[in-house]
Amino acid sequence: MRKNMRWITETAVMLALLIALQALTKPMGQLVTGSCVNAVLAISVLLVGMGSGIAVALISPVCAFLLGIAPNFVTVLPIMVGNVCFVTLLRLISGKALWRQPVALLAAAGVKFGILYLLVVKVICGFASNALLGKKLGEIVVLAPPMLKMLPTMFAWPQLFTALIGGAVALLIAAPLRKALKR
Repeated sequence: MRKNMRWITETAVMLALLIALQALTKPMGQLVTGSCVNAVLAISVLLVGMGSGIAVALISPVCAFLLGIAPNFVTVLPIMVGNVCFVTLLRLISGKALWRQPVALLAAAGVKFGILYLLVVKVICGFASNALLGKKLGEIVVLAPPMLKMLPTMFAWPQLFTALIGGAVALLIAAPLRKALKR
């Protein structure tokens, strides 16, 4: 029971940190906000565990959409998939050996970038754009013409850079945090 409470508490702290950073860094743009989000995702999985990393990875895009950071609700699911792959690969590849961490970061960031590029740029803005453009879901326009121009830019190289920056920050602070938490 005690271990479950610690996991719940630590995951809740990670989510609170994530939401606070999303709200505070929103005016600073995608590079800063995305890097902060990826740092929290990586810290969640590296310090708290796979379940925490996945929980934070799934909740993050919903919070981003509610805060007006995610550009459109059709991007929420692809971001979830990219985030889950990021934390999963980071955890599975990194292990305890220090030399494996940069390899894990490169693989996780590359896969996240590839998934987001494929799902958003190629599928949503490519194949599905004709079916989604101008359509409404209730009162919400699924995909408006300005979004069709903005999404390919947002979900291309910036995704790789923010994953690499956030992951690198997390790798730098993970060891001191582990030591401070006596893990």
